[in-house]
Amino acid sequence: MMKKLRLLFVLLWMTSNLFSSPVTGLLERIDKGASSKFIIERQKSETDFFELDQKGDKVIIRGNDYVNIATGLNWYLKYYAGIHLSWNGMTAKLPAVLPPVTKKERHETDLPYRYDLNYCTFSYSMAFWDWERWEKEIDWMALHGINLSLALTGTESVWRNVLLKLGYTKDEINEFVAGPGFTAWWLMNNLEGWGGPNPESWYTRQEKLQKKIVKRMREYGIEPVLPGYCGMVPHNAKEKLGLNVADPGFWCSYHRPAFLQPEDERFEEISALYYRELTKLYGKTGFYAIDPFHEGGSTQGVNLDAAGKAIMKAMKKTNPDAVWVAQAWQDNPRTPMIEHLEAGDLLVLDLHSECRPQWGDPASEWCRKGGYGQHEWVYCMLLNFGGNIGLHGKMDALIDGFYDAKADVHAGRTLRGGDDSGRY
Repeated sequence: MMKKLRLLFVLLWMTSNLFSSPVTGLLERIDKGASSKFIIERQKSETDFFELDQKGDKVIIRGNDYVNIATGLNWYLKYYAGIHLSWNGMTAKLPAVLPPVTKKERHETDLPYRYDLNYCTFSYSMAFWDWERWEKEIDWMALHGINLSLALTGTESVWRNVLLKLGYTKDEINEFVAGPGFTAWWLMNNLEGWGGPNPESWYTRQEKLQKKIVKRMREYGIEPVLPGYCGMVPHNAKEKLGLNVADPGFWCSYHRPAFLQPEDERFEEISALYYRELTKLYGKTGFYAIDPFHEGGSTQGVNLDAAGKAIMKAMKKTNPDAVWVAQAWQDNPRTPMIEHLEAGDLLVLDLHSECRPQWGDPASEWCRKGGYGQHEWVYCMLLNFGGNIGLHGKMDALIDGFYDAKADVHAGRTLRGGDDSGRY
């Protein structure tokens, strides 16, 4: 009996050590057995860094968190072992004896946010992904230093639970929740119900999938940006619930959902209900994506200053340290909605920085005079949307644009990150 217990203990110890860090699991997925060739060291530091070093025949990858360690692994594979991992190939055969790191190499970054994805990607590319595909994507994020990523999967279940508690039937909810190919535009308040109704199995599938996604992200140290409450309610909420709503109009001939006025006495109740249901399923986060009035939504009759403050207040009740993440795209975020919000509470994604920046570049047709004021922002790139898939483009802008923004006397003070958000 004692021998069996000892054997069980040894097996448990071996298993826990084999997958003691997400980078160990990553190495095993790249090449089974590869983790035995590396030493992973996590070292406390206020600076984001990775180091490559050598101990005997093993390569040491050292960093202050698992994302930076994974980034160091990718650097080693690319520049020492000659191995390129990509979306089309996340596995490789490592050499029996790894090329040694003959001199310790260290890299640092002063950018706290390395963001990934935008809403559209979740419908254009990810609508029907399963866990196997998502696992590869999250590995890819870690290998490329991503520490902040949009995470929208499974929001259908949040809204279903909210609306059930507000008195909607399942059939009525299915008229509101969009189908997989249109989820992105539903969550940006552009349309409702299109592409549905979704079967019950879809809600269950996406909910389970999102739980796996955010769990793995958090294991790496990637902060999921969950969808926050933006004031959206079904277009019939006035008739159904007696709410005071504004009509944002139409988007590409689709009727938009209604916008719950911040003065409505039930705004706090409904926003709190939304965050409770979101947190119940996927936990709290430090960042929430909120994008009301996307692509031309009418703001007629809406006090934008009051709306911005109400949206922020609702988010802060859930997590006082949370940050509102907003996409800068066309007129959004509307200046009156954000100009009186506290610095540090809003992070703006300058979504098309490489082509139509809004941070204050006077040469841009989308230039915002004064940029985003006191708010921090992220330099983003939309490199391949709209059918732009060729290996060509404005290379000088891609190379110099970020550094020009960082050097700008005004915009550079609030530039806090970089991103590749344009993967469709």
